[in-house]
Amino acid sequence: MVPKRNVYLQMKTLAQARKIILEQFAPRTLLCRDTETLAVPDAVGRVLAEPVFARLSSPHFHAAAMDGLAVDAKSTYGASETTPMELVMGREAFPVNTGHVLPAETNAVIMIEHVTFPKASRAVIEAPVFPWQNVRKMGEDIVAGELLFAQNHLLTPYCIGALLSGGIFEVTVRRKPKILIIPTGSELVDWRCTDLKDLQPGQVLESNGYVLGKLVEACGGTYVQREKLDDDLAAITGAIARGVEEGFDAVLTVGGSSAGTEDYTRSAISELGRVLIHGVTIMPGKPVIVGEVHGRPVCGMPGYPVSAIVAFEQFVRPLICAMQGQPEPDPRYTEVHPTRKIPSKLGVEEFLRVKLGQVGERIVATPLPRGAGMITSITEADGILRIPNHVEGIREHAPATVELLRPLARIRNTIVAVGSHDNTLDVLADCLRAAYPALSLSSSHVGSMGGLMAIRKGVCHLAGCHLLNAEDGTYNAAFIEKYLPGTAVRRVNLVFRDQGLMVLPENPKKIAGIEDLAREDVRLINRQGGSGTRILLDYRLAQLGIDTGKIQGYADEEFTHMSVAVAVLSGRADVGLGIFAAARALGLDFIPVVTEQYDLVIPEEHFFSENLQRLLEIINSPAFKARVAKLGGYHTARTGEFF
Repeated sequence: MVPKRNVYLQMKTLAQARKIILEQFAPRTLLCRDTETLAVPDAVGRVLAEPVFARLSSPHFHAAAMDGLAVDAKSTYGASETTPMELVMGREAFPVNTGHVLPAETNAVIMIEHVTFPKASRAVIEAPVFPWQNVRKMGEDIVAGELLFAQNHLLTPYCIGALLSGGIFEVTVRRKPKILIIPTGSELVDWRCTDLKDLQPGQVLESNGYVLGKLVEACGGTYVQREKLDDDLAAITGAIARGVEEGFDAVLTVGGSSAGTEDYTRSAISELGRVLIHGVTIMPGKPVIVGEVHGRPVCGMPGYPVSAIVAFEQFVRPLICAMQGQPEPDPRYTEVHPTRKIPSKLGVEEFLRVKLGQVGERIVATPLPRGAGMITSITEADGILRIPNHVEGIREHAPATVELLRPLARIRNTIVAVGSHDNTLDVLADCLRAAYPALSLSSSHVGSMGGLMAIRKGVCHLAGCHLLNAEDGTYNAAFIEKYLPGTAVRRVNLVFRDQGLMVLPENPKKIAGIEDLAREDVRLINRQGGSGTRILLDYRLAQLGIDTGKIQGYADEEFTHMSVAVAVLSGRADVGLGIFAAARALGLDFIPVVTEQYDLVIPEEHFFSENLQRLLEIINSPAFKARVAKLGGYHTARTGEFF
């Protein structure tokens, strides 16, 4: 029997899906009516269920706003520098400090700096005051009986002062929305009771439930997470039904929302209620399901983490906000210039994660990997670039709008590095943040040639390069001269590093050197064209007269040394050319090939900036060199030296 698959019969656009949700779950029907009473200091972040009126004026008396003498203003009229006036202390003038009650029959305060005392019983002034000058009048801030905050107001720390000053010590707030989260999937395992050594291929540590739960809390709700369920229709249906019966405001299942044979969420919702949406033309987030069971929203969240996050922010967050009578938070936007052309699929609205940095007067955006399963594409992102469904991408350098995930100040303090990957860049980034917390280093791995092209386009502060000149065996200088003519740059050595062949422990294929890559029983994982490692490999193959067409896997490419190492470790390939530090990090054997020079190329226009000088300071520090040495396969004798 052929397993039955779900089919996205009527996929909706993002706008259509949000409209359906709004019409089905109108804010007034979702609003949490249950309330609780809290002491005012404990109510920050909560939403008022009732209006709050002041019980006390603030101040509730006329108070001196300055240190000085309290007077009846009319008794000072006529005073000037040429006709100073003398006041009798205790009868016409009364000493007060800031905040003191104004004595009866006084209505102004003369600042103490403007008074002289020829005698203890006499005060001399040289200027008059007008009524209520330097006085906080009763009710100046708050008048008893006036509205302090309307219902559905979100209380902030600032509000606490106003409430307490107005004589309000308790407030009635809406109950927090309570969301049930049900992870599903036979492949899931609980990280709390799993030894990583026992983790089997095909098993996945359950993390999405925790991410979604904390997103719920960030929206002002609370959550309960059930133990994970296997792919079983009856179990999933029963868990959703119990969640609705127990009074949860919404139920989120995680996984099982797509079109696979073991994706049961749609069937479960259909059995209990109605499916409103299955499939939205967004990427990531396409497989989301939204349904209704006994008036409660039930959402099937995609199993890939980035898809789940996007689906939550677009469909679940608006519901939780409506439950509290709150609008969605306003996103912050800025204009950016992509560092390269970004193609996109027509008919799909894409949420592309990007790194940002200010280079010159422009904020440049570099796309991160698009995979919906790559949680690091969110953790590393500075912004979200939304590509509409009616265009096929964004042209290189064409202005685009990005939703900011980090403050602009942090982005302006980001050093943008584009070029060859090296593990020491991660160490450098960490050392930089330790010394200068407001400063960060953002690295994009596009290969050494890609780094030089980024400098030529003016979209980075520096580029990492290790380009071998086959004619004389030198590094980088010839390529800089060829590809950056007329561009003033400084070149500083970061490290010398050992490059070699990475193989499984004990070298089961008995690979001895580059010449073995042509063997029929050996499969290579390569680096991308334009990378220094690829140029080195091609140079050595040419020396040996080996035709690249005879090498299995020559066309299979990765963008970092660690990705090459993982490919070998996983069995996807038998061998890959990379740095010793990557092999050591994953426990691979290493066959040395060459010690090469890895430099940072810095345009002159950025070299003397404060941020770049701080980076160079870190590069030359003993602490950085010591940490690099611990990685293995690096040589720091010339680190920080200019070429």
